[in-house]
Amino acid sequence: MSIESYDPRQPDIQVTEKALRHFRKSLADKPDHLIRLSIKKSGCTGYAYVLDYVPQAQSDDQLIDLSGEVQLAVSTKAAEIAKGTEIDYVLEGVNRVVKFNNPNVTAECGCGESFTV
Repeated sequence: MSIESYDPRQPDIQVTEKALRHFRKSLADKPDHLIRLSIKKSGCTGYAYVLDYVPQAQSDDQLIDLSGEVQLAVSTKAAEIAKGTEIDYVLEGVNRVVKFNNPNVTAECGCGESFTV
């Protein structure tokens, strides 16, 4: 039997192995960068996810160590809205995209670019 500890400062966001491989490739030519997840008001339903490759986290970001070489910084607002989200990397039609499977989403716009929680 093992005991898991809960750290309320850690955002509850999971990243699939496919997404992690994609992030590793994307950071290959940016060795001193990390991935930053934030949220912006956008589209017809409210919010959109923003992924950036940045040299450092902002002061109020929460950090998730995805592997020894990849870190995810999550903005405070994104941590609230994306709680319980799984980040995946999937094939949609002929394109590969980062997909956010957020259980808190109550509606999405028709094109899938924005959402409501």
